[in-house]
Amino acid sequence: MDSLNVLALNSGSSSLKFGLYRVDNAGAEKLFGESVSTAEHADAMTQVAGVLAASGVPPPDAIGHRIVHGGPALRKHCRIDDAVLRQLQAAAVFAPLHAPATLALIRFAQVHFPGVPQVACFDTQFHAGLPDVARVLPIARELQSEGIQRYGFHGLSLESIVRQLGDAPPQRLVIAHLGNGASITAVESGRSIDTSMGLTPSGGVIMGTRSGDLDPGVLVYLMREKELDAARLEALVDQRSGLLGISGLSGDMRRLHEAAASNRHARLAIDIFCHSVRKQVAAMGAVLGGLDMLVFTGGIGENDAQVRAQICAGVSWIGISLDESRNLAASNPLSDGTSRCQVLVLASQEDEQIARHAWALLA
Repeated sequence: MDSLNVLALNSGSSSLKFGLYRVDNAGAEKLFGESVSTAEHADAMTQVAGVLAASGVPPPDAIGHRIVHGGPALRKHCRIDDAVLRQLQAAAVFAPLHAPATLALIRFAQVHFPGVPQVACFDTQFHAGLPDVARVLPIARELQSEGIQRYGFHGLSLESIVRQLGDAPPQRLVIAHLGNGASITAVESGRSIDTSMGLTPSGGVIMGTRSGDLDPGVLVYLMREKELDAARLEALVDQRSGLLGISGLSGDMRRLHEAAASNRHARLAIDIFCHSVRKQVAAMGAVLGGLDMLVFTGGIGENDAQVRAQICAGVSWIGISLDESRNLAASNPLSDGTSRCQVLVLASQEDEQIARHAWALLA
């Protein structure tokens, strides 16, 4: 088969992004794309099917799904069958914030597009080759055999950035994927060698509503003194922390900017976010032994010039110097002529990456 029309589904907790791509050996052409906001993925799939039918685009030959976490058993993109569905169900314990919605979406897609092959594309695959020094967590060895390790996430986004950089990516690259979820990854000659997220997408830098890394003693204290059970701890860490927790206002960086002039908690949330990111950028630079390029991507990374400037100002000693006007315009390169490290902003192309993987597996 020379080409495939692939429907890429990228589900979040309250929205579903989708795109239809015609993919062949030469690349991927976007035929249609949209986002629907809904709490029920059954409704979302009904909307997707209706929108595609009304748009006049051809029906999909295949469907690709972004899967946040496949656990230790699923680390390679694959075609979805009953065995894979069972493994995804078993891996849901690793990503309870994302997995139930994704599993529901797969099942509803089977109903709305019967007989159309479906492909699972894992955010963890890009990090599957992490060296032991980054992969192994400092816990009892017997727990490591149960799959408790650093997995890393945002892999489809990171793959898309590396692809956009061409056949010869810089040897020492740091990618800052900054959105409602945020992670910082060290990429050596196109290969992930360390990343800020760990066992789950809750770790690393602070995020919109997620805490990022915490002293484990905080959780022990809350269990012992506040009598929080696992469900309440999970809700606290994933839904009531991060920018929302610090500001008491919102996990949306845009709202925090609007309020920052008059609300010191909003200003503090922005400052802590930037502080957290630049610490990880510096750490990844240490892992790489220097830094040739820093790429910003994700909703905040692509659109928030103020945050980019604040992060880069804090790591100027690495040799990063931004051109103010180019940063404001998001015009590459963002760095000026004196910068020893090139700084770029590139759009995350997760959906296209899903479509490319589906074609590679099925065509």
